[in-house]
Amino acid sequence: MADDNNDEFEFEYTKPTSTVSHVTRQSLITKTTRTINQRRLSERQKSVESPPVEQPKLKMLYGRDLKEYDNVDVENLLAQLSAEELEQLSEEVDPDDNLLPPSQRCKDQTSKSATGPLNRKKLLTFLTKFAAEQEDWPEFKQFQPGVKKGKIFIPKETDTPDQSSDEKIILDLEDGAEQALDDASEADLVDLAGILGLHSMLNQDQFHNSILNKGQRIGDKFESIVKAPTPKKLPFEPDNITDPEATAKQVIANDPNLKELNWNNIKFIPRETFKKMFDGLKNNTHLQTIHLSNTGLTDGPAEKLVEALKENTTLRTISLESNYLSGPMLRTLIQSLLAKQRILEFRACNQRPIIMGNRIEMEIAKAVEQNDTLLRLGLCFDVPCARQKVTDHLQANNDNIRINRVYNVQR
Repeated sequence: MADDNNDEFEFEYTKPTSTVSHVTRQSLITKTTRTINQRRLSERQKSVESPPVEQPKLKMLYGRDLKEYDNVDVENLLAQLSAEELEQLSEEVDPDDNLLPPSQRCKDQTSKSATGPLNRKKLLTFLTKFAAEQEDWPEFKQFQPGVKKGKIFIPKETDTPDQSSDEKIILDLEDGAEQALDDASEADLVDLAGILGLHSMLNQDQFHNSILNKGQRIGDKFESIVKAPTPKKLPFEPDNITDPEATAKQVIANDPNLKELNWNNIKFIPRETFKKMFDGLKNNTHLQTIHLSNTGLTDGPAEKLVEALKENTTLRTISLESNYLSGPMLRTLIQSLLAKQRILEFRACNQRPIIMGNRIEMEIAKAVEQNDTLLRLGLCFDVPCARQKVTDHLQANNDNIRINRVYNVQR
């Protein structure tokens, strides 16, 4: 054992449990009261397996032996202090002490009493008047019109030659080359500049034409402006000659030769024709694809389509783009796919009511998450959450098909 005079001590600070009744003294004592627990460093080192670390020896503090304060009751000492002494003592508290709440780390230094309620109008009036009565800052030099203050900027003289002077460039050309350049047209010179790599003198089209040996266009000069190529004229697509009445009868009769129905861009189809075709779709076992884009389809006939999708088991692709379906109807159509879960592709973009709303989009996303067969969905979502949910689920459905296909091939 080491001598008591040579022992070293470690100080631990803990928050006191007792308080003083006086409110002001209680808050100050909470900030400043510290109970000093001492224990011998030699005893602590015995309980630690790691090699001892040398600690600085602390036997004296401010010229006094620390052993005198082992049995001092700090709370009684603080209770004997006056409010002024406690205020002075609180200024020595570390504001970053973690044992104190943030509201007590910074003391309130506003001792001046309020002069009255805040009046914004009077305050602005006072500030305006006070600013107007203030004198301007004195200037070292009085203002004089036409006289510049401070140093006048003078640019440094450079030794670079005057670029405005015309200098003749002498080129050593072979025999006949000078005559060929004199007789060459400007288009030929443009082509020659591109071959020599002077791309900074040419526009992009001229440079590529010279590199690819396509020849320059008539009238090409060094100052030519790049123009967009003229679009090719293509003939209009022919009108859809499909007879809606005849094909509707084929759907009702369950014609085995009709596997794809295309009514795209057919205007003024009667509502009754839509309803008859959708009624026949309930029991049809051969039709696999329906294209009804830009046909003026509305919510009325689409209700029959909802009933058909709940019963049909052979349909795989539905396209209802560029029509007049509302958001609730689109939600109902997608929910109807859950009855049989046979549809692989459903497209319904570009409807007349462009905005479906957050609630409808989230309900559509919920219905899609319950569908295990849908692979492609053509809808525009404004809500990022709904769009992300639909994308993730469709990706999972595609991954499941790929996994099953690879598993069957390996077997």
